[in-house]
Parts: sequence; structure tokens; C-alpha cells
Amino acid sequence: MMKEILSGNEAIARGAFEAGVKVASAYPGTPSTEILENITNYRSIDSSWAPNEKVALEVVIGASFGGARAIACMKHVGVNVAADPLFTLSYTGVGGGLVLIAADDPEMHSSQNEQDSRNYAKFAKIPMLEPADSQECKDFTRLAFELSETFDTPVMIRSCTRISHGKSIVTLDEPVTGLPEPKLVKNPPKLVMLPGNARIRHPLVEKRIVDLAAYGDSWAINRSELRSADIGIICTGVTYQYVREALPDASTLKLGMVYPLPKQKIRDFAATVQQLFVVEELDPFIEEQVRAMGIAATGKEIIPICGELSPERIRAAFAGAGIIPQLPATAAAAEKLIPRPPNMCPGCPHRGIFYLLNKANAYVTGDIGCYTLGFMPPLNAMDTCVCMGASISNASGIVRALPPAEQRRVVAVIGDSTFLHTGVNSLMEMAYNKAPATVIILDNRITAMTGRQENPASGFTLAGVEAPQVNIPQLCHALGIRHVRIVDPYDLDAATAVLAEEMARPEPSVIITNRPCCLIKGDERFAKAALLAVDENDCTGCKACLRIGCPAIEWLPEPDGKKGKASIDPLLCTGCKLCLQLCKFNAIRQVQ
Repeated sequence: MMKEILSGNEAIARGAFEAGVKVASAYPGTPSTEILENITNYRSIDSSWAPNEKVALEVVIGASFGGARAIACMKHVGVNVAADPLFTLSYTGVGGGLVLIAADDPEMHSSQNEQDSRNYAKFAKIPMLEPADSQECKDFTRLAFELSETFDTPVMIRSCTRISHGKSIVTLDEPVTGLPEPKLVKNPPKLVMLPGNARIRHPLVEKRIVDLAAYGDSWAINRSELRSADIGIICTGVTYQYVREALPDASTLKLGMVYPLPKQKIRDFAATVQQLFVVEELDPFIEEQVRAMGIAATGKEIIPICGELSPERIRAAFAGAGIIPQLPATAAAAEKLIPRPPNMCPGCPHRGIFYLLNKANAYVTGDIGCYTLGFMPPLNAMDTCVCMGASISNASGIVRALPPAEQRRVVAVIGDSTFLHTGVNSLMEMAYNKAPATVIILDNRITAMTGRQENPASGFTLAGVEAPQVNIPQLCHALGIRHVRIVDPYDLDAATAVLAEEMARPEPSVIITNRPCCLIKGDERFAKAALLAVDENDCTGCKACLRIGCPAIEWLPEPDGKKGKASIDPLLCTGCKLCLQLCKFNAIRQVQ
């Protein structure tokens, strides 16, 4: 058998291939993005980016209704967007097997919250599996399709950042054979969720959960590992790995299916140990259900509810509670790592716009994307950030609460991919209700934050095939926006004039920037641009060039510590010329 070292995301993609998946859809979101990017390498699967997670799930629901196995992938907050069809899908059930991957992000490495997707499985009354390594990512994906078809249910698989991006050895298998060919089968009573049909389906959903729980009692992915009888720990996913490292002598009940819980297996395990603990990241999801069964268990009294766990945090929690001996204190690191706060790339077309918004003292309602970094100093030009598409809706609401003079300060900022994700409806609402705010669509022709994925405005599909390109200016006009301006974000004078004019309008207006992401593959603009350098003789040390926060600009202090001069790293400079426009002493010049 072939073995490969795969990340969890790569292994899920392999599992989808081996399971005979025909259709895959997703919206990119860290830490789930690479699943679809790897699925597209398997040419037997029709894989595509959707404008948002709701559409992605609805696409695979359609494929499932047509009899094909299908998979949708998204990060945890994407499940919020997809929740509407998900809850009804629980009632309809499936045709071909359907799996929804939800990648959680404890510690919020690249997210606005730490929500726990396990709650969605319980809320929607569908089963959820949680793998603990890359091998299980592949195996559980295959099993999930079998479970889906056996119990006529969608199945969720929960990953997390460490599982999605961590790598381990995976044994590869051949794809399944003998699956039924997709075909259309009319069954309106099952698939048309009018109240009369839904009332009939609901009891079936309740019975299914009971049957799944009984199935979990004997399913091998839920297993007891008996060691010392002093301590027993219920754990799942990556926390199982942490527990085995932190407490190697403890008995463990490793749950592969985290909902519904295998109640008899839990009772049997609890009876074999003196103290029962539940170690889980984020919510006390399992702990509360175990206690509801009348079983005494310790969990969040000692285990943190916020952030990621680790072997060290688990060991410290048990030691702090006096359950295991305190470990000897380790010597502090001799040298701390230099902080590396996130920053926009050198040459990012968003930087100049945020500089101008700060200068204009605008109240900026922000959105989800690279441009969220406009919040960071020295730009300091973002005042709100809630979720995908909320910038426009927030601006529309804020201006209704303000007097006219203050309304003019409100500017919504959103990227092209986010605009198409959920911003279109928001702009429609703003135009419909004539909310007098300015919207800036930062059109960099790509979904940049998650790794430069294509979107309906980029002109290409996931497979790199040329596709119809959404005309964002025309779309804005069609939504009812009368004033749509296009600006070059590298031309600060022109952008300043347009921004002032549109912020002064007593009606909604849109400004669209027209420079692509500087990291788009094959874009030769920056390769041909003349790089910039600072003439030390003319630099007065005024620090004006530092106000844009470009990583290519360094500050070189003089020995006395009171003065210094700017310097531009030629390896980072892209020649965007923003700093040149800020220097009033002509100390920054083109060098080639």
C-alpha cells in the first residue's frame, strides 16, 4: 500500500476521492481552504468555488438529490452562512451521500470568533465526526459517506486548525467501486419541505438520532483505551493527541463521533475509572451531555474554555488542580522572539486608501479580508468589523442614527470577493433605503486573504478555466447606485479628490479601486516597475513615509537615538510609489 505524508486538508480531499465523490463546492476560508484546492487535483470530481458557503452547500445538496456523493467545505463561521439550507437538509435527508466539512479555528488564528461547530450538529440533529490525525481525516471522510447513505442524513466532519494544517503519514486506498449512477428520482414528499411534509419528516429525524447513538455504542471509531483506573478522560480530535502526550498513563475514551454521543459506552467507561474528566477545546459540549446523563465529570472547572489547548496547558490544568504532581519549572527562554504583527504586503493596493481614510477622519465600517489590516497602526483606519458583508449594512444603519454632518464621515470598505459573497444584498438594501453613506469596493481581482483563490469577478474558475467576469460597476448601477467612481489607489491625489466628493454626497455612492493584488501569479506589473530608494542626503527624518506602514520601508536610527533616516529594502519594494508621493523633500526616487 502506498503511504504519503499529508495534511489533514489534503487527507480529506483524498478521502473524498476514495469515497467516489462526484461534486465538491466551497468558499475559501482558513483553515479549510486547501481541501477544495486539493480536491481539484482529482479530475473525476467536479469541484468549484461558490460565491458563498450557503450557495456551496446548496450546490452539493442538488448533486446529492441527483444521486451523487457530494461534499461542501467551509470554515466555522461559514457554517453560519450555510445554516439555512443545513437545517432543512436534516429533514429532507439525502440521495447520494452528503458530507459537510466545518473547520474550526480555536485561538482565532485567522477568524473573528471561536465558535464551536459541534453545536450545529446538535442543533440540526445530524451526526458529526471528528478526526484526530490525517489518517483519520481520510478514513472518516470515507466513513461519513457510508453513514450518510445508511441513515439518510447529511454528516458533518469537524476539523480544527491543527488537524487541518498538521501533517502525518496516511495509507492510501483505491476508490470505492459499484456506486449507483446518478439519476433523477422524483420524490416530492421527501424533498419538498412544505409544513405538511415537514411534520411527517420531523419524527424520522428524531428517531434517526436515537438510532445513530445506539450505532455509536458499537462503532469502532468510538473506543476505550484502558490504562490506569485512577483517571479516565473523554476526548476527541486533536485533544486526544494532547491528552496522550500530557497524561500517558490515563485511560481514555476517544470519541470519533462527537454527536450523537454513545451513551452506553460512556457509562461503561465511567464505571471503570475513579475520576472522570472531559477534555475538549472551546465549549463544554460533551461535558454538559455527560452530566445530563447523571454521570459526575470534571471539565471546564480546570480546562480553559477560551483558546487552543496543548499538552502543556492540559498538564498545567491537571497539576494546578492537584490531580497530578507539579512539574519542575523550566528555565525561561533566554531570548524572546521579536513580535511579528500582521501587515499588508509591500505594494498592496489597499494601503493608500486606508491612509486617505485616516487622513479624512472617516468612520470606517470594515469587512473580512486582507484589508481588515487597515485597523492596524500606523493606518488606524477601521472602526468596525463584524462578518462577511456587514460593512455595507453596518454603514447603512449607522447613518440612520446620525445627524447629516456626521453621516458624511461614514465609509464602508469591502473587497471584491466579500462583496460578491454577501455584500451585494447589503448594497441593494443601502440603495433601496437611500442610506447616505459611501462604499469603497477594494477590487484586487482575487480572494487574497485565503491564498489568492479565484472568484466570479476574477474571470477564472478554480481549475483556471476562463469564465464570465462579473462587471462590478454595472452591478452597482443595477442595484440602484447612481454614482459609481473608479479610482487608481496608487494615485493619492486623484483618490483624495474622489473620496472627498463622494463622502459629501447626500445619497449612497460607490468607489471602486482598480489595482490587482500584487501577489497574483503571472502578474508582471511589479516585476517591470521601477524600484525606489531613499537618498540619505535629502532625507530629513520627517517620518512621513512611515505613515503608510509599508514593510519595505525601514527606519535607521542614528547612534544618538534622536535622529534617523528612512531606508527602502530593494528585496521588498514593488515600486508602487505611494511613499514617493508622501515625501515632500524628494528624498525618495526611482532607481531603475
